[in-house]
This record gives sequence, structure tokens and C-alpha cells, in this order.
Amino acid sequence: MTDGARVVVIIPTYNEVENLPIAVSGARKAVPDADVLVVDDHSPDGTGALADEIAATDPHVLVLHRAVKTGLGAAYKEAFQWALDRRYDVIVEMDADGSHDPADLPRLLAALSGADLVLGSRWVDGGAVVDWPPWRLALSRGGNRYTRMALGLPVKDATGGFRAFRAEVLRTIPLDAVSSAGYCFQVDLVFRTTRAGFQVREVPITFRERTRGQSKMSGAIVVEALAKVTMWAVTNRGARLRQRVGPRGAT
Repeated sequence: MTDGARVVVIIPTYNEVENLPIAVSGARKAVPDADVLVVDDHSPDGTGALADEIAATDPHVLVLHRAVKTGLGAAYKEAFQWALDRRYDVIVEMDADGSHDPADLPRLLAALSGADLVLGSRWVDGGAVVDWPPWRLALSRGGNRYTRMALGLPVKDATGGFRAFRAEVLRTIPLDAVSSAGYCFQVDLVFRTTRAGFQVREVPITFRERTRGQSKMSGAIVVEALAKVTMWAVTNRGARLRQRVGPRGAT
């Protein structure tokens, strides 16, 4: 699908100075014709400055500096709009912490030949997670199972952050209406993508726990995700019921 297409790999960062060079070099090696956009949330550890140094030596690496840290969702929304304004055809999400293997990027991009959004999935056949404790495995599996049942999503890994979009999807989805700040931002995007009638495909990946730096996962992120998925499920079922019943008094 990517023959002749303009591709950008978005890597959001906050205090990832140890991981950033590995993530960027891995992406550049895996997809040499793609651009890499580092989106730094004003990291106090110097990640943004390091990104500028890398960009100064490679015209395919660009940096978007954000003045304050307002969450993963806000960072991605700003980066998506940046990419759409510059007419990229394919927009990729990838974490900076080493959990996503850049070598999988060509498989994600190739799968776009039959889809509008491709998810790198831990929970389809062939997918795996390495070095997670049992509680984290149970949380992710259970959260994805609940999300799938509550929202009727045709995917097994709605919360993962390794994915490739056709630009048309992000032009169609009203990004201003996506208010999620944490990891449920990823669920929100999949939900809106499927409701808009776009095709979603999953390809197996191996997800590895970070070995450098601190995880951004917190209890507040989990609570936000659970509450919002439940709210979306109730709202969506109410809308479907109203469609079946029709206007009051209709015959």
C-alpha cells in the first residue's frame, strides 16, 4: 500500500531520553522512506533537546514541541492535525519506550492494502506480551474483553498504541470531539473508526515491557478508561434503541 505514499511515524515522548535514539533509529531503518515525528511534552529530562539534535542530522526526523504535558490523547491529536496539514497519506502511532518493535512497521503498512486502520495486536493468534507481571496481563486481557463486549468492537486489542491509519480516517473522524486524555484515547479512535464504516484489521505483534525509564500507566488511567467505555456503551445502546423505536407516535 505504501508505494508512493507519504508516511509519518509519530512517536510521543515524555522523559524518554534513554529510549528515544533507539526508537527513532529503529523506525528509520525499518521504513527508510518514512518521516518520523517526535512529539515531546516538554520533558524535563532533555528528551526534546535530544530530539532536536537527532533531527539536525536527519531530514526525515522532525520534532513537535508541546508547551505543557496534557496527556497522550492531546499529544496525538496535535500530531495528527500536523500530519494532515502536511498531506501525509499514512499516519502511524508508535511508542518510544521500546515496547513496540520498529521492525514490525512494514507489516503494519502492508496490511493497509486491505484496511483503513491496522492495529498491532497482542491478543490475536501469533501476538504475545513479554515480561509483564500476571496482574498486568489480566488487566489488559480483561479490559480488552470488556471493551469488545460493551462496545461491540470487532477487534481483540483496542487499547494498543501501535497502529497505522489511512489519512482519510483521521480526516473523517471529528478529532475535536475525542476528549479522552489517557490510554482510552486509543479505544475512542477504534470505536469512532468502526462506527464511521472504515475497515479495521489486526496483525500480531510481540509487545515487550520497557527496560529503561518509568511507565506512564497509573490507576487514574485505568479508572478513566473503564468509566468512559461504560458511558460510551450506554450511550450507543440508547441511540440504537431510539433508531429501532423511531420517533414517538410514528406508525
